[in-house]
Amino acid sequence: MVIKSKHAAALLASAARFFSPSGTVVNDKDLKTGQTSHITSLHHEFANHPSRGLTPSKLAAILDAAEQGDIVGQYELFEDMEEKDGHIMSEMGKRRRAIIGLDWSIVPPDNASAQEKKSAAILNELLKAEDDFEEILFDITDAIGKGFACLEFDGWQTLEGYRVPKAVIHRPQSWFQLVRGQRQEIRLRGSAAGEPLQPFGWITHVHKAKSGYLERSALFRVLVWPYLFKNYSVGDLAEFLEIYGIPMRVGKYPSGATDKEKLTLLRALAQLGHNAAGIIPNGMELDFLNAAQGDPAAFQLMIDWCEKTQSKAILGGTLTSQADGKSSTNALGNVHNEVRMDLRDADAKQIQKTISRDWVYPIAVLNGLADSWNRCPRFEFNTQDPEDMQVYSEALPTLVDMGFKIPRQWAQSKVAIPEPQPDEEILMRQAFVQPAVPPATDVASANAEITAEITTAVNPNTPAQQMLPQVQETISPAVDGWVEQIRTLMNEAETLDELRDRLLEQYPDMTLDQYAAAMGEALTAASLAGRNSIIEESNNG
Repeated sequence: MVIKSKHAAALLASAARFFSPSGTVVNDKDLKTGQTSHITSLHHEFANHPSRGLTPSKLAAILDAAEQGDIVGQYELFEDMEEKDGHIMSEMGKRRRAIIGLDWSIVPPDNASAQEKKSAAILNELLKAEDDFEEILFDITDAIGKGFACLEFDGWQTLEGYRVPKAVIHRPQSWFQLVRGQRQEIRLRGSAAGEPLQPFGWITHVHKAKSGYLERSALFRVLVWPYLFKNYSVGDLAEFLEIYGIPMRVGKYPSGATDKEKLTLLRALAQLGHNAAGIIPNGMELDFLNAAQGDPAAFQLMIDWCEKTQSKAILGGTLTSQADGKSSTNALGNVHNEVRMDLRDADAKQIQKTISRDWVYPIAVLNGLADSWNRCPRFEFNTQDPEDMQVYSEALPTLVDMGFKIPRQWAQSKVAIPEPQPDEEILMRQAFVQPAVPPATDVASANAEITAEITTAVNPNTPAQQMLPQVQETISPAVDGWVEQIRTLMNEAETLDELRDRLLEQYPDMTLDQYAAAMGEALTAASLAGRNSIIEESNNG
């Protein structure tokens, strides 16, 4: 839920004019409806399809017209290219959707005050409450291929005490014209000079694939020629398969045949080619020859070149799109993927600036959450891939012990762990509780107590009890030291794992020979005790 603002009503009542980031005055009354609501001609305009019958001369004319100011044909062609060429559609989809998958947040300005931090948190909630956020972001990325994209705010409304856009609608590039001056400007078509875009009414994102005027800086300008060549090759390949895949049919008519009879024979040949059935007059002949020989590899080679060129222009490489089975390796694929990630990060940096300026700032100003562009919170994508957490968990403690002063916030950003909120529960390491060990002033006295307890529990007159002092005297020197070592380790260890590891390192001081001798005496004593028991039972019997 969005936090309600207690001062929103007062702000709206007192403020009737606002200022855009460029200093343009924005009247509150102009924000009730979208700017294009009164331009009905644009809403009833249907697009043409200049890709139909596209030739090199026609394509050159479309591009030249765009440079002269008539950009409608060029952007209608761009729409056709993305719609008709599956490879362009696929590659552009990869690049555009790479942005949608990124995490984002609204961050306060540097050295932010408590109020600026609170405003950033409110703006973050307002944008996350936008149900169509991903669709809007996808429409903004339309500028990656076409140079610019304009999304219109369909008026503003008040929800839960805050003013937010009613809807954000993508408008076709053919609705606009580009006006050159000291700075190039995007305007709505409708008059000779065009209509300037209203501040706080549009998200206008300009995305240049190369430097220069907008008419020539679009990525699709690079793709138009491979698109045309590919169309020619696909058409030629289809014609090749139609002609060379069917046997040659030759009809023979007798001398003196009339034009009607010749036409009948020709019609029969056509029917045989497509329907595999036909009739001919008596006296005429049909011969079927072998299909013409040809190699379609040349057409496929041209198609592959065009698609690889498109992939290079869009994603910076080809191995993230398709593998040729020859030069493709995992290492090369990773290099190409890194280039694609560089493009993603560059796209994200351009888009986040536009969203901050044209979406976050208007909401902040209209709701009293910011009063200037310089101190307004910014929209930011998280383009950083998390580092190897295990590497940092092992390296950082060592570096800190060596005296390195490492900021905690830097370390958290490296492993992609966000800063906890004041009311969030934080994971804590469970402290190891050492088991209580009763202090013993003397190991010998402790052993004596144990011996006394055993003595009281066992009949002292049995052979086993009689042998106990002898066995205890043999192994006592080693066992006493061993018990003392274990007690010391339990007092020093902080965790059970540490106690386990250190126990494995400790062995009693008794050597194997000493153990063998002790065990031999114990076994001999046990054997004698057994014989003694048998003799006693025989005597008693």
